Amino acid sequence: MKKIISILMSSIIMLSMVACGKSNDTATNVDNMKWEEVLEKAKGSTVTFYGWGGDEELNAWLDDVFEPKMKEKYDIKMERVPMDIDQVLSQLSGEIQAGEEDGSIDMIWINGENFKSAKENNMLYGPFLEKLPNAEKYLDLNADENKYDFGFPTEGYEAPYGKAQLVFMHDSAVTKDVPSSTKELLEFAKANKGKITYPALPDFTGSAFVRNVIYDICGYEQFQDMKEDKETVKKAIEPALDYLVELNKYLWNEGKSFPADSTQLDNMFKDNEVVMNMTYTAYAVARGIENGSYTDSTKTFLFDKGTIGNTNYMAIAKNSGNKAGAMVAINEMISAGMQASRLEKLKTIPVVDNHKLSKEEKAEFDKVDIGKGTIPQDELLSKRLPEMPAGLVPIIEEIWLEEVVGK
Repeated sequence: MKKIISILMSSIIMLSMVACGKSNDTATNVDNMKWEEVLEKAKGSTVTFYGWGGDEELNAWLDDVFEPKMKEKYDIKMERVPMDIDQVLSQLSGEIQAGEEDGSIDMIWINGENFKSAKENNMLYGPFLEKLPNAEKYLDLNADENKYDFGFPTEGYEAPYGKAQLVFMHDSAVTKDVPSSTKELLEFAKANKGKITYPALPDFTGSAFVRNVIYDICGYEQFQDMKEDKETVKKAIEPALDYLVELNKYLWNEGKSFPADSTQLDNMFKDNEVVMNMTYTAYAVARGIENGSYTDSTKTFLFDKGTIGNTNYMAIAKNSGNKAGAMVAINEMISAGMQASRLEKLKTIPVVDNHKLSKEEKAEFDKVDIGKGTIPQDELLSKRLPEMPAGLVPIIEEIWLEEVVGK
C-alpha cells in the first residue's frame, strides 16, 4: 500500500473542525446497539468495500464466495470497489471535509502508515472490534498483531483480514542454489548479473524487501523504538545503504531504475527476465502453480534470519453510511469458515487463534492442501520478523530514493 501522509497532513485542521461538530445518528445508534439490533439494522443494506483490486483471484473470491454468503446469510449486498489506498483515503478525506455524514465508503482494506495517518486524522470509526462476536470467539485479542499495526496501537479501530509474510521465489530448474542471507544474495546477483531486481519504493513489497535487507545487516531490535528522525534512521541503516548501492552494480538496469511495482516484477519473473521474485503472499507459489502462471519447479525460500511479516486489516470509515452492515461483514470475514475458505482458495495465512477452534473447525483448516513449492506454516511463522513502526517506513523510503537509486 502506498503512503499518503503528505496528502492527509494538509487536512488536519479541517478534519479537526469536522470532528468537533455533530456526529451522525448512524454512529450513535450503532454504538448503543446490541448485536441482534446491529444485524437487524444491516438487513437489506449494501456495504461498500474499498481496497486494492490488483489480485484477480482475491477479487473472484470476494465476488463469488463472500458476497453470495453475505446475501444468503444476512440479506446484505456487498459492493467491491477496487481502488488504491491513497485514492481511497483521499476520497474519504474529501467527503469528511465536505461534512458528508452518509459517506460512500464503508469498509476499507488498510494497514501500516495508512492506518496510522487515517486514525490520527480522525477518519475512521471505532473502536468496534470487541463489539464483534467472532472477535472474542476466534481471535486472540491480546496478541500483538491484533493490538498493533506496524507498531501503532490499533485500539479496536481495525479487525484482522489476513496475515502476510515476505517470501522469495525461484525456478529450481533455472537456479539450483538460492541465497539465505544478504551476503549470499550479493553473490547470487553477481552470478546472475542483470537478472535480479526489486520493485521501486514505495511499492509495498519493494519497501518490505529493503527493510528486510536492513534487518539482515543491521538487526531489527533497534528499530522497534527508534526516534522518527531522518538523521537517526540514516545513521542506523548506513551499512545497509552501502550494501544496496553495491548490489545495484549487478541488478537489472544496474539499479538506475526499478520495476514500478510488484506486478511488473512478477511479470518479469514469469517471462524469465529475472530469476528471483518476491511477494507478501506467503503461498503465492502454490496459487501460481495451480493456475499455470508458474512452472511446477517454482519454489519458495527465505533468509535464515527470517523475513518481515505483518497483518492486514479491515477498518470502517468515520462517516460510513452503513456502519452496521460493515460490522456484520467484518464479523463474518473473521469467522472460522471464511478464514478456512481464504486459506483453501487464496492460500492466505489465517488470523484465527487455533486454540479457539472446535474440532470440526480445526478439521476444516487441516484438510487444506497448501500446495506445491511452499514452506510449511510452522517453519514460515518461526521465521517471522516484526514490522518496523509505521513512522519509520516513509523515512526509509525517502532515504532509499536519495541514497540508492542510480548510485
